[in-house]
Amino acid sequence: MPDLKIGELARRAETNAPTVRYYEQIGLLPAAGRRNGGHRCYDEEDVRRLTFIRHCRDAGFSIEEVRTLTMLVRDGRRSCSEARDLAKSQLEAISAKLDELTALKKTLARFVDDSETTCAGGPGPDCTILQELSQPRLVHRARQQSPSSR
Repeated sequence: MPDLKIGELARRAETNAPTVRYYEQIGLLPAAGRRNGGHRCYDEEDVRRLTFIRHCRDAGFSIEEVRTLTMLVRDGRRSCSEARDLAKSQLEAISAKLDELTALKKTLARFVDDSETTCAGGPGPDCTILQELSQPRLVHRARQQSPSSR
């Protein structure tokens, strides 16, 4: 019998009540049962399902990808290779993002290094970092440095 209130469900799945309500609203979680006073009530299966959803979101999966993964959990006729393919796609997206962040880090490090020798603490318009940021080639240069943009 369901006996968990929304706060307890959220605590056990390490999330919060608004997130639980949102996942119910968009259909990732089934609508909760209600007690006499209208309070939502949940059970251990809801804890497991919400924990699964939270872990998927923590891994960067989109809502639609989580929806697909939750359907895979429930449907014994579908292949686990679908989950592998989604995870592989997510890994590739994260790798591309890391490449972009690495290029951005190099660009910002260069700004800081350059400003160490040219910055005299003068007026903002004379700042070398601000001048570099206003150059259109900055984004292009960062993308050229990123292996994923080749």
